[in-house]
Amino acid sequence: MKIRYVVKQILIAGILTLSLAVNASVFADEDEEGERHERHEKHEKGGRHKGAGRVAIAENAIYKSECSSCHFLYPPEFLPKRSWEALMKGSDRHFGENLALDEKTGKEILSYLIESPAERGSSEWAGKILKSIGSATPLRITEVPYILKEHRKIKPDVFKRKSIGSFSNCGACHTGAAQGDFEEDSVSIPKQ
Repeated sequence: MKIRYVVKQILIAGILTLSLAVNASVFADEDEEGERHERHEKHEKGGRHKGAGRVAIAENAIYKSECSSCHFLYPPEFLPKRSWEALMKGSDRHFGENLALDEKTGKEILSYLIESPAERGSSEWAGKILKSIGSATPLRITEVPYILKEHRKIKPDVFKRKSIGSFSNCGACHTGAAQGDFEEDSVSIPKQ
């Protein structure tokens, strides 16, 4: 009789523990979803929320001057080596434009980019970018699965706002992007 009582108490304790664990898990999932929603709302309102995403800033003077003259200066660790090689190989037809780089300039930019790609990146983003693309060779940073995932809750019309212009204008919302800061607490989405 005493053994049955002990077994019964153990079973009850086990059921209660399991029940508490399941409830805690459900509430944690709900809390996490609520935090994600709140974070998105804060971005939309111009607020701040701590996150991860510091990357090495571009330090090559020729890369800076040539590439930032037309668009946002992307951190080299946002693409793998093979993507940078493909982009530079096609510099005469760079998204419909001929970059008209002399051989020396083209070689210097390529050398810099393949020395600093996602494979060598020190940021958490570099690893996530590589994992998300697998063996693909993306040519547009805005088509990298991880980058798309990070922006999935932002409505497409937000990127059409006059102060943003397009999804590729990272610096419009990532206020610290020029310093390699893509952390969530430096995001402020312009209202217009």
